[in-house]
Formats: sequence, structure tokens, C-alpha cells
Amino acid sequence: MAARPSAADRWAAALAEWAIPQDILDAAPVNPWVHAPRMFASTDADPSDTPSMHAAAAALGDGGDVLDVGCGGGRSSLPLAALITHVTGVDQQQEMLDQFRAAAASAGVPCDAVLGRWLDVQSAVLAADVVVCHHVVYNVGDIGPFIAALHTHARRAVVVELTANHPQSSLNDLWRHFWGIERPTEPSADLFVEVVGEAGHTPVVQRFRRSERASPLSVDEHVANVRQRLCLTADRDAEIAALLGGRVGPRAGLAADEVVTVWWHV
Repeated sequence: MAARPSAADRWAAALAEWAIPQDILDAAPVNPWVHAPRMFASTDADPSDTPSMHAAAAALGDGGDVLDVGCGGGRSSLPLAALITHVTGVDQQQEMLDQFRAAAASAGVPCDAVLGRWLDVQSAVLAADVVVCHHVVYNVGDIGPFIAALHTHARRAVVVELTANHPQSSLNDLWRHFWGIERPTEPSADLFVEVVGEAGHTPVVQRFRRSERASPLSVDEHVANVRQRLCLTADRDAEIAALLGGRVGPRAGLAADEVVTVWWHV
């Protein structure tokens, strides 16, 4: 009897199922995987009282430096500005890093910003007391090396935050409607916890509900964002809006509000 694939292999296989069929991707007006930077801008309204923030704050103690992998505009690190002596942000989009630098400057936190994929640039990034990585891992197929690089860059703790299910899974009914295809439901946070455990770490897992947050996007912009994810053209906007119904709001097109913090000591 064949051995069951490792959790990391099952994660990679499940993520591969999210690939958009090539004929649909070829006809897409814009890249469906690129995010609008201002959706990830850091503001004073970013919560500092989530389990993820509590875990990072506890590891920082009286203060320390932070490495924020997939930093976006800084929402996963800068709410703890009062405890951070220096922050390094890594992101694939220059516009995200520009926002990150501006937000760090506004918060009075010295920062560095590194452009690129984490696994491509990690060898050039210095270690930090705490490594945070929020809402990134569902974009990572090579999850084993990714976790290993997070771990080796942390002196005290690694804090990962992710939605309980893939963040695009709430659009599965729209994919069925517009394209007649079934989208996956895995991987999930539960599988990620397995991956972390198989890597030899002892994860602490905390589930919580993400509170509502004012969106920088108008309803029309939310619809356009979903249209981009679905590889559709603007003439389908009215149909998209009707199908979204009450989901046109602060997180239109994203997964349900259940979020999972997975952290471990180094």
C-alpha cells in the first residue's frame, strides 16, 4: 500500500488545482492574480488586538525588530509600531512596498523594504526577533521551504495568519455560473497546521472572527475586482453585482470571516 503523501505535498497538489484553465487565462483582459495595492494599505483602523497581534507582541516583549513577509502596506506589522525597533518588509509588488515605507515613516518606525518573492530574496534578508506573514501562504506551492525560511529568519517566534479556507473559495459559485467549472475547496488552514507540525515545529493555533473594516474601494470597484478574479470583461459587471448581492462590501469576493493564527516559538 502506497504511503500517504506528506502534508506539504498535499498542500502543493491542492494549490495546483487552483490554476485557471489556460484558455480562460489567455483571454483574460488583465492578470487575475495581481492585487490593487490600496486594498492592503495600513491605516490607524488596523486592529492590534487580534490573536496574531497578541502572539507577535508577546514575543517582542519590551521591543524588538520584525520581518514582515508579504508585507503589503504594513497591516500585519505596523499596528505594533510602539514595540518595533526596526521592521523589514518583503513583497513582490513595488507599489505595496512604497505604501509600506510611507506607513512605517508615519508610524515612526525605521524600515527596510525588499522587492521580490520570499524564497528568491530570503538569503539577502537579515533575521529578526519576530517574523510575521499574514495572508500569503495560499499563494505558496513550495510551502515546506517557505516555512523553513521563515523559521530560520526568526530569533523568537514566527506568526502566520491565514483564512480558514482559500480566500477565493467564496467565488466558486460565480466560476460555476460564468464558466461552468468547479473550483477547489482545499487547501485549508487545517492542512497548513499539519505542514507546520511535519516541519518539526509545535504550532499554537487560534481561530477568530475578523471584524468588519471600512474598505478603500467603492461598490463599483469591488465588482471590478471580482471581475478581474473571474477573468471577465466590464460588460458583465451588472451580472456580477447581482450575483454577489450582499457580498458587495468590505471584503467582497474574499472568504468567510474565520481567520486562523498559527504561531510557534523558535
